Amino acid sequence: MLQKPKSRGRAGSQPEREQDGGRGGGGAEEAPSTSRGAAGVGWQGSRRAEASPKAGPRSQKQLELKVAELVQFLLIKDQKKIPIKRADILKHVVGDYKDIFPDLLKLAAQRLEYVFGYRLVELEPKSNTYILINTLEPVEEDAEVRGDQGTPTTGLLMIVLGLIFMKGNSIKETEVWDFLRRLGVHPTKKHLIFGDPKKLITEDFVRQRYLEYRRIPHTDPVDYEFQWGPRTNLETSKMKVLKFVAKVHNQDPKDWPAQYCEALAEEEARAIPQTGGPAPSS
Repeated sequence: MLQKPKSRGRAGSQPEREQDGGRGGGGAEEAPSTSRGAAGVGWQGSRRAEASPKAGPRSQKQLELKVAELVQFLLIKDQKKIPIKRADILKHVVGDYKDIFPDLLKLAAQRLEYVFGYRLVELEPKSNTYILINTLEPVEEDAEVRGDQGTPTTGLLMIVLGLIFMKGNSIKETEVWDFLRRLGVHPTKKHLIFGDPKKLITEDFVRQRYLEYRRIPHTDPVDYEFQWGPRTNLETSKMKVLKFVAKVHNQDPKDWPAQYCEALAEEEARAIPQTGGPAPSS
């Protein structure tokens, strides 16, 4: 596991791994989270402390589940394209967490943006009504990796690409699912946005050549590994993916020196003109 850089990160408690049973009732999937330095995403295996006020005995996991519930509620309500009232959010989701509602809403907005490509905006100033805008804006001015352009699967793909790069350009499938379970994405459960996550990652992204999916020899039980596919190498770069990871954590790419040097070397190599094909005859 990579260590969290000391220069900018804040100390935070290690997240408890969610079990497939998750929170009870409803059967709906919890939405993933890639909020900046909060709510469970850390390609390094650690994370920044969640920016929520001190609120009695509430545990980190309770706060994460409440944010996931809020994200789920907003996604479901948005399907009807009717403005979402603050009063409805407080009544149906927030409950006795009203004292930290602004923080919950901020964290939910971050998850929606980084994973699903939706921006939560207030319809009019002080209207207390909200809508989701499907933007999928790139991290940089250059276009980032996009599967089907404009689809919310882009965020999930970027998360997996980030995991692969931050783990040394190859990662076991079991490690990917261990990580995604903490974000509410389970290999055996249908997801509200991603549908069948296992099929999406191990078949669709592989067929689109964004990922390579190989069996690891001599493993018992059998395990597989992911690497970047050729399409990823053509459409994006290690530097762009590192910038995505850094933006999620509200940090600088240089905070990961090894990955930054590797990405920089790739940028420099790409800048050298390629000489290909047969030499001209004299």
